[in-house]
Amino acid sequence: MKLARCIREATSEDSAGLSKCMQAAYASYQARMGGVRLPPMDADYSSEIKNYPTWVVESQGDVLGGLIMAFENDQAAIANIALNPQFQGQGIGRELLGFAETRARDRDFSVLRLATHVLLEENISLYRYPGWKETGRDGTRVFMQKEI
Repeated sequence: MKLARCIREATSEDSAGLSKCMQAAYASYQARMGGVRLPPMDADYSSEIKNYPTWVVESQGDVLGGLIMAFENDQAAIANIALNPQFQGQGIGRELLGFAETRARDRDFSVLRLATHVLLEENISLYRYPGWKETGRDGTRVFMQKEI
């Protein structure tokens, strides 16, 4: 049975649920990273919701995932996209990526960008599958983009 869900614009009331979701999503990587906490684990999601276009995936009042975008300097970017691990494998992440592409196209962008951590190899593979291409690396980040 498919989980009934919707993607909607985040409100200030979503900050606690979004924070909980991000904690769960990124906690699974901590051991691999020697205990280092990735920045999304410590973000102030009240501030993120207030200052950036932010959406949540919701089901029965629970936040399952989130998407934060940035549209600045003539660039569209996914600043953060994550899904609570207990809901992975249901197509929700793919749906969120498609949603991000649509939001960028709606604002007349033809390229969407993101960065992920170099140690999150499964995410890099996940992005490559629907056509994202690696454009560069620095010490910890892999930069990717997709023509939309």
